[in-house]
Amino acid sequence: MTRGRFRWALAVVAIAAFMITMDNTVVANALPKIKSDLGMSKSAQEWVGMGYILMFSCLLIAGGRLTDIYGCRIMFVTGMTVFTAASAVCGLAGEESVLIIGRLVQGAGAAMALPSTSVMTTVGRNDRERSLGSIVWIIAAGGATALGPAIGGVIVEHWHWGWIFLINIPVGLGVIALGLAVLTDHSENPSARVDLPGALISATFLFALIYALEAGRGRWTDPPVLAVFALAGIALVCFVLVESWAPDPMISLRFFRNRVFTGGLATQMLHGIGFNGMVFYAATFLQTFLMFNPGKAGLVLLPSAIVVMAMTPVAFWAAAALGPRITVGGGMALMAGGMALFSQLRRDDDFLDLMPGVLVVGLGAALCMPIVMYVLKAVPEDQTGVASGIMNVIREASGAFGIAIVGLLIHDIPGPGASAAELETFRGGTAAGLLLGAALVLVGGVISGVTLPSRRGWSGPKHNRRRPAPDLAPAAPRASGAALAAPRATPWNGLPVVREQWPPPPPKGWYRPYVPEDAPPASPRPAPRHDAW
Repeated sequence: MTRGRFRWALAVVAIAAFMITMDNTVVANALPKIKSDLGMSKSAQEWVGMGYILMFSCLLIAGGRLTDIYGCRIMFVTGMTVFTAASAVCGLAGEESVLIIGRLVQGAGAAMALPSTSVMTTVGRNDRERSLGSIVWIIAAGGATALGPAIGGVIVEHWHWGWIFLINIPVGLGVIALGLAVLTDHSENPSARVDLPGALISATFLFALIYALEAGRGRWTDPPVLAVFALAGIALVCFVLVESWAPDPMISLRFFRNRVFTGGLATQMLHGIGFNGMVFYAATFLQTFLMFNPGKAGLVLLPSAIVVMAMTPVAFWAAAALGPRITVGGGMALMAGGMALFSQLRRDDDFLDLMPGVLVVGLGAALCMPIVMYVLKAVPEDQTGVASGIMNVIREASGAFGIAIVGLLIHDIPGPGASAAELETFRGGTAAGLLLGAALVLVGGVISGVTLPSRRGWSGPKHNRRRPAPDLAPAAPRASGAALAAPRATPWNGLPVVREQWPPPPPKGWYRPYVPEDAPPASPRPAPRHDAW
């Protein structure tokens, strides 16, 4: 998929993954300033933060499939061009409608470009290159997730808020030029057709699901929210039917019969539910219950991100040495234990009291990182793009599910001046929610321990191995009639002519009848008349 050395592909992956992931979180600290400057309503403010995530999530699978069909170069350059142009629109927006449209288009460009970064480091690569590519991707995306709010806060504090988007322009132009120089036009599945019904229905399903989870937070029983969930369910049923009938489906449903693929997706979902639910409510808990300021609350979770980035290479080495089943399953168990430790906080706890749970969660999360590589190895290489899109959708949806599920046990977040009883009720609900998340993560550990391969050096199922082209052409079909009577001087397929022996020799191992030595020779049987057949 690339020209020249592999390191240039890693540079493209690192820059693109950092940019796309950072724009998911960079507006967190800038929204109050944007709201005051543009006079936005509360719903418009939510769409600025949520529009990017919605469009990004609902088009990821379609973007992955298009990458499989048209190749990395076209899709990456097109997606990054759309992303960079939309960043300019967002940075120069003078009213809320322009900013919201720019964020939606930004998400669409990101969905087209991101799956190609996984294809660059997976298709045609050995296990060492795949591991290295996954490590670079994880470190870049994890660093962007951790640093995005801080970068947005620094820019808003010293410059105009539009620069949180305008900084994408020079970096985007640079990575587009690098992609044009490094990537090739090679496609893994050039003869495939675009499954337009499947793409539209999958986008409808994902949009409805993510929107219901994000917008329905705290009011799950409201009729509009239930109606959107119903729409997502109907779209899912229609998608399964369409993909089972389509001549060239966007997602082959037989992949879900592969236990590594299905178990990896389930593990990734449960991992994200526990981790994202903890991160979201831990920040609220630290500021509301322990009275930390926003800066100190942000520093509490920073060691966890540092541990993930530092221990991810060790996790890939452990998966190669011990097998992914032990590594990922052990990581999920560590995460569950860390969440259980974090749930035991009390009112007089300080920064150092939080570190055991935070560091154990970070170590467990790092050990789970190789799961993406093994899920992509479980599918054929001409489906790597769409598989990458599915994994990224699972990652995005698991965050919304985690906030929703852990929030089921947190009935109310107390405001300033809350009584001691209200704060204790909030602490009890947060602890119960974290324990629920830990139980789900532990279930994911059991699933990974049953479904992931246990042996070292697993190279994927048989359908993922390239077969060499046969050296000989197919044998000629048997002719009939007068064509058998006239032997060919030049065979039709370039193979030597094989004449039939009569009578045909018996198969090997058959019983031959006894013939006395003094018996007269048998008269030869006349050749059959071909014109009488």
